[in-house]
Order: sequence, then C-alpha cells, then structure tokens
Amino acid sequence: MQDKIGGVWFKFLPPYICPLIFESMISVDSVSVEFSGSVLFSNITFNINENDRIALMGKNGAGKSTLLKILAGAYKPTRGKISAPKDAVIAYLPQHLLTEDDCTVFEEAAKAFSKTLNMKKEIDTLNHQLETRTDYESDEYSKIIEQVSELSEKYYSIEEINFDAEIEKTLMGMGFLRSDFTRPTKEFSGGWRMRIELVKILLQKPDLILLDEPTNHLDIESVQWLEDFLKNNAKAVIVISHDKAFVDNLTNRTIEITMGRIYDYKTNYSHYLQLRKERREQQQKQFDDQQKEIADIQGFIDRFKGTYSKTLQVQSRVKMLEKIEIVQVDEVDTSSLNLKFPPAPRSGNYPVIVEGLTKKYDEHVVFQDASLTIARGEKVAFVGKNGEGKSTMIKAIMGEIDFDGKLQLGHNSMIGYFAQNEAARLDVELTVFETIDQIALGDIRTKIKDMLGAFMFSGDNIDKKVKVLSGGEKTRLAMLKLLLQPVNLLILDEPTNHLDIKTKDILKDALLAFDGTLILVSHDRDFLDGLANKVFEFGNKRVREHFEDINGFLRNKKIENLKEIERSVKA
Repeated sequence: MQDKIGGVWFKFLPPYICPLIFESMISVDSVSVEFSGSVLFSNITFNINENDRIALMGKNGAGKSTLLKILAGAYKPTRGKISAPKDAVIAYLPQHLLTEDDCTVFEEAAKAFSKTLNMKKEIDTLNHQLETRTDYESDEYSKIIEQVSELSEKYYSIEEINFDAEIEKTLMGMGFLRSDFTRPTKEFSGGWRMRIELVKILLQKPDLILLDEPTNHLDIESVQWLEDFLKNNAKAVIVISHDKAFVDNLTNRTIEITMGRIYDYKTNYSHYLQLRKERREQQQKQFDDQQKEIADIQGFIDRFKGTYSKTLQVQSRVKMLEKIEIVQVDEVDTSSLNLKFPPAPRSGNYPVIVEGLTKKYDEHVVFQDASLTIARGEKVAFVGKNGEGKSTMIKAIMGEIDFDGKLQLGHNSMIGYFAQNEAARLDVELTVFETIDQIALGDIRTKIKDMLGAFMFSGDNIDKKVKVLSGGEKTRLAMLKLLLQPVNLLILDEPTNHLDIKTKDILKDALLAFDGTLILVSHDRDFLDGLANKVFEFGNKRVREHFEDINGFLRNKKIENLKEIERSVKA
C-alpha cells in the first residue's frame, strides 16, 4: 500500500518511507514520551541538519528505538512535535521486519520506485483515454487533460534514472549475486530479507535515513559497502548500533539519551565516550561539593535553631536549603543479566549426525553432500560468509525444511533453539509477564517474577507490552524462554544481535558453564573465542570440519579474523 503523499508505505508497517517536512533541518521540539505513567524521556529538543551522521546512544531501554519511530512517524510523542517543511522523505529501517514472500528479489527491490513507475502508468492510461475518447468538449475530457498535465509535470521533474541499473548496482553492493535476482524472497533468511529492505531504502535517496541496528545481519563486505554508501551518498543519517567500528567510521555527531534527557556531542563515538566520562566526573564533583555545602548549612541550622540571637540567620539558611536544586549525576548502568542454563538431561553419544546432505532451491545449490557429526558435550561453531548455508543447516536439523540425504538426531535429544529472528517472533501484544506466564509449567510458575528480575525486568517493566521493548530487551526476553525447560542440545543462530558488550560476556559465561551440546552461528570472533572447540566452515557449497577452536582455525587459514573469511574468495 502506498502512502498518500510520497514514498512507499509497505503492507507491513516497517520499514517504510514516510514524507516528513524537511528543508534545511528537521526540528525535534520539546518531545516527551510516557508509557503507563513512567517517563521515557522529557522535553528533548534538537535539530537534524544535512550532512549530519548521528549516532544515537544510551543503555538498553533508554528510548533510542522509540525516538527513531517518532522521527519516522510510526509513533506519536505524548507531548511535543517533529516539525519541518514539505516533500522530504524520511526512510526508516527497524530492528525487526515482517516481510512478505510474493515476488522475486529484484521485483521486491523495484518497489522502491513504485511511486514513480505508477505515476508513469497513470500518465499512459490517461493518454490512452485522450486518444480513444471523442467527447472533446466535455468537462470530463478537460479534467483528464488537466490530470495528464499535472502528473507529467511531476514525472518529468524527477531526475532521469536507469531503474534497472540502480537496482542491480545496489543489490550487488549489499552482497546479492546476479543469480539471486530471480529467486523468490521466501528462499532467503531474515538477515537477507533485511538487506532487501535496506536496498529499497537506499534506492529512494531519502533526505534522512534512520537505521536501527543495521549491521546485525550483515557480513563485513556488506557493512563496509553500507558505510561507504552512507558516508558518500546519504544526506543525513541517524543510526543505533553496538558495532563500535561502524559507528566510529560513519558518524560525526553523538546524541546520548540518559535519565529522560539528551546530551548532544559534535563528535564521533570514541571521543564521545571520553567526553561522557569527563562530564560524569564533573557532575560527581559538583554533587559532592553541593552535598558538603548542604551538610554545612544543615549543621548551622541544627546548632543554632534554638538560639534567639541567630533566629534570622537560621531562617535565612532554611530558605537557602529550600532553594537549592540538587545536582543530578547521570546514571551508570549497573544492571546485569543473571543467566544460568539448567542442567542438561543426558542425551545419546551423538546428538547430531548428518550424512550426504544436499539442499537446493530450484537450480540454486546451498550445499551438497554435507556431512558432520557432533558428539555429546561438544561446543561447535558454524562460520562462513552469509548465504553459504549455516542457517539452512540449522533449519534442516530443526526439521523446518526438506532436504536430500540423511540427518539423524541422537537418543533423547532435547533441543533449545534460538533463531536469528527469535526476538521478532514474540507476540508484541502480550506483556513481559504474560510472555513467560503463558508457557511456564509446574513449580516454575511461582518463580516467574524472580526469573524476570534476573533478566533485568522488574517493577513496572514486567507489565510493559513487548511492542514497546527495545531490541536488547526483546532478545533477553526471548532468551529467557529457552530456560523454561531443560535442554541438552542448544542451537543459537546469531544470539548476540541487539546485545550490548556486557550482556554478550554474561551470555558467553553461561554457555561455557552449559553442560549440554552447543551449536553456535556467529560472526563475532571475540564471542566464539574460548567457547567453541570445533569449527564447521561453510563455503563453496561444502561443509568442512576443523578439529580446533576458532583461534586455531584462523591460524591454520593464515588469516587474522572472521572478517577475512567473509572477504575471501570461496575456495
């Protein structure tokens, strides 16, 4: 479905292109947001100028994603407004997508130009009516002429574009092969569908691009291409990302949301961290000095409050105390995840045995004659460039797709599966508590609040609807669901997406302590380091087994990191 003014409004809500007012800048004027009586942020004001590359920072739940949705027009603030001039396009890519599967990759990407192409179709239809009608003097004929004239003026004012060439260039820049163009979108993983949506946004050449964790599903080549594209072609960008290198290389301004207000730094992320540290140190010093002053004043009042000769001085100091505005020290996020997997029931000696497995979509072969054996208690990593079959192999193990060959799960294998888009599969209309309450069984039902507290959901937060949670909060909630029953085969597909560095470390420690079998798909070498003791490399339609940890694998490949695996030509 198209929007009424400009751009494209897709059948699913996000991502969409929404027309907002844009001239020299977009203004955020005294915007406040409240959920269930609690204030997310209050009276925030800032401008967005052309050539701004803004990193939006803050702890999980601070309101970063909410602010992007307000800028995109998907949410309305409780108070305040977004103001700006007419006919500009703001493009928004959210963390989680709900895509449809009714066309090919190329056809889906071409929807970026649907407004322009539909305008041309309408002009052709009206011209055909003018050629075939004979009521030249009628009012209706005159109206058609006016419509053609108005539409033609708009159409021919648009810069001439070779649509096919632009679509092809952008798709290939995001890692698609020419052979992928005619494949149905339903054959692609959630990460690749996200790339298609990103392609549609980039093709629109919007005035402001809003990106919420855009690199989560991208390999390094695509991240670098996106980074270069945004630096050299985008007019203005606001990005939320835990990818420090991406943010540092792209941004020239950092806006931090903390304690319901914002701090605006005209610098990149690394320099912002130093400035933030200095700001907090200064606030703490001012707070300590003020507390000393308050103690001195209170001491004088307590000492002389019964002394007649000091009555006026005591009253003066009481008034001084009443007028003092307490210095606010910005919060330091000390919350942490308390994650421990329950003991794993004993499984057979080999939870997963794969022999001669082949998977293809029509003529496209994902992998051929793949074989792998995973023993009880092993922790293995699936690595390789996106699209080489890591997630496809997991779907085969989970019985979600058909394949040729043999795949056998061991005796008493009890699988816990965290999909790449697991957080997006939560029911957004349920509250945090209801999400766990509806699947908890037995004695565990009496401990739901304790478990939620261990996952940093406490107080009023447990009554929030899932739809208002941040990406990190949704990921934590989805992870908690894994703990509701014991498993002995844990399969995690990119589990660290949307998690901050501290939470990643806590998850890693919990997985190290897990006494079952682990299959892990990840691009994050630091996360895999010391965690996986065997590596399966996916590439060139094959799966190769390496009997070593991730560092040994990289040493033997004579490369420094997983990014070079993703860059390398497939052997």
